[in-house]
Amino acid sequence: MYLKTALALSVAFALSACSSNSSDDASQQATDSVSATALAASNPFAKDSSLQYQAPDFTVIKKEHFKPAFEVGMQEHLAEINAIAEQSDAATFDNTVLAMEKSGKLLGRVSSVFFNLSGSNSDDEIRAIQGEMAPKLSAHNDDIYLNDKLFQRVKSVYEGLGQSDLDSESKRLVEVYYKRFVQAGAKLTAEQKAQIRELNAQEAKLTNEFAQRVLALGGERAVLVDDVAELKGLSDAQIGSLAKRASDAGHDGKYLIPLVNTTRQDIMASIEDRELRQRIWEASAYRGLEGENETASIAAKLAQLRVKKAKLLGFNNWAEYRMNNAMAQKPENVRNMLASMVPAVVKNATKEAEAIKKMMKSEGTEHALQPWDWAYYAEKVRQKEYAIDEAEVKQYFEFNSVLEKGVFFTMNKLYGITFKARPDLPVYHPDVKAYEVFDADGTSIAIFYGDYFARTGKRGGAWMNSFVRQSKFDGTTPVIVNVMNIPKGAEGQPTLVSYDNVTTMFHEMGHALHGMFSDVNYRSLAGTAVSRDYVEFPSTFEEDWAQNPEVLANYAKHYKTGEAIPKALLDKIIKSRSFNQGYDTLEYMAAALVDLEWHSLEDDTLITDVKGFEQKALEKNGVAVPAIPPRYKSTYFSHIFAGGYSASYYAYLWSEILAADAFAYMQTTGGLTRENGDNYRKNILSVGNTRPPMESYKAFRGQEPTTDALLKRRGIN
Repeated sequence: MYLKTALALSVAFALSACSSNSSDDASQQATDSVSATALAASNPFAKDSSLQYQAPDFTVIKKEHFKPAFEVGMQEHLAEINAIAEQSDAATFDNTVLAMEKSGKLLGRVSSVFFNLSGSNSDDEIRAIQGEMAPKLSAHNDDIYLNDKLFQRVKSVYEGLGQSDLDSESKRLVEVYYKRFVQAGAKLTAEQKAQIRELNAQEAKLTNEFAQRVLALGGERAVLVDDVAELKGLSDAQIGSLAKRASDAGHDGKYLIPLVNTTRQDIMASIEDRELRQRIWEASAYRGLEGENETASIAAKLAQLRVKKAKLLGFNNWAEYRMNNAMAQKPENVRNMLASMVPAVVKNATKEAEAIKKMMKSEGTEHALQPWDWAYYAEKVRQKEYAIDEAEVKQYFEFNSVLEKGVFFTMNKLYGITFKARPDLPVYHPDVKAYEVFDADGTSIAIFYGDYFARTGKRGGAWMNSFVRQSKFDGTTPVIVNVMNIPKGAEGQPTLVSYDNVTTMFHEMGHALHGMFSDVNYRSLAGTAVSRDYVEFPSTFEEDWAQNPEVLANYAKHYKTGEAIPKALLDKIIKSRSFNQGYDTLEYMAAALVDLEWHSLEDDTLITDVKGFEQKALEKNGVAVPAIPPRYKSTYFSHIFAGGYSASYYAYLWSEILAADAFAYMQTTGGLTRENGDNYRKNILSVGNTRPPMESYKAFRGQEPTTDALLKRRGIN
């Protein structure tokens, strides 16, 4: 999953204009003009890192460096922007758009490091800086994109594109900048711009507050267990881990079950005690409705101010505004896509529910099927149908083997690249490992960091980010990080990985490739700088290689004996991948439709009954199945209220349509071959946002995608 923090997104437009090369005359004069407030030379962000490809030097970066670097970085950047806006010369691509692309070096450096660490290695101090910077960075963004003189210059260049001799990528850059200004409100009156500024400031504050409260809720709502007998069904290792968590929290002799940020809690699949399962589920599903870290009111306020903002910008609702530059184009297209799948998905989920009810009855359970029953009894049904022992399965998926002989092996077969460990490069945590990436001809093309293990201070989930983005114009080479939350093996023991985490490792490498293979002139168009409903396509595409026979034969081996995974077990694993897909798809679609309902509001009246609003949204869209709640309920739906996916959570399914179609197509042209990989790299991974995404897809595939492969991939058809 490619997921920026809310604070990072609040200044995404501004930071996309930052680079690491020298500025033009106008920008240089502006930088000189703020030399009196220049950052102390002792601050590592005062200049580019001297490490290879400007990789961050974590041996010298300290938390006290961030705030002054942000403050001075914003001053320098704004001075550069004002110098561009105030020029007397007629606007040209070079002195306006290109000058913006060059600006903001310092702000770009500190932001790229800070926003990575705020998600992967956070603490109270980092969170305090984040809270303080949120409104300031939002205002800084407004100072750029609501600057009328600057907009008039960009507009002049944009309107002259028809008579311009610029190359296609430079024209695309002008178009992207122009649309950013318009989307930000550059065409509004002075009074309306003032309103937009106020709304942006409120949104930045609220999204940050939502994120911080959700993080706090994870600990606040953790379930404390007094008696180990209640944990029957868990392994000794799991129980030991829960005991350590409790001890670390000051509850010696007890067991603490943490919550992940989804409604479903996977641990419930193993716990036999039904009352404990109910406690865990309710702790998860009802978090944020009340108490000190209540988030319901924040979600409602965010939805309200987004309606106001959309109206000011000339749209009926926030979803229309957000999809204006997305691949989907408009909410109706998303609704139609989801609605077309609802009957088949609900039918599949109903069939699964009947199998679970039958299993419950066979074991003497007379209760109606509840959400806290599903995972536990679904696992029993799966065991009956496929007889899979997860503990046995994991023994064939040792972490290092999966990464090096699975993920890296596949990337070599498809694209010819190799990964060389670089223990000399400093990292921000001992669990992080650095690699240098080489192309087939031996050329060094990127630095890659793998941060795969769960720990305190890291938010849940998995994602990719960039420390340095590729740009021929800047002369920069990608520095990329993948972050996950795999439970690490005990000291001296191997880390054995679930098959779901195996596929996630392939998924995140897809995002990394999108960044590392970028081959464009301008960083604003590089790699993953594409629309939200396209960015998950390259990552989802890589997932299915995890079960390619040649790939599996190379990495799926018993961690003790080296024996290849037995074919019978492998067949069960692959077949079981389609198990419970009705549930998985429905809980996702329910969340996507809740998101769409929140952001299709056209009345800015504050919603006071968040729980009721959500239920009506589910009923309206035909996905109100009591035993299958949304993957995220509104009160902890960080994607849409803190993470940049507002009116865009549908993007995962939209992107999966492309991914499934692309993977199916590749199987008809030879499968795991360099020829296929080179075609995909050339037409999808390397071009970033230098052209509309559908043009890129058709260049690769020869036609637009259909949903056929998606439904087959999910076992629904």
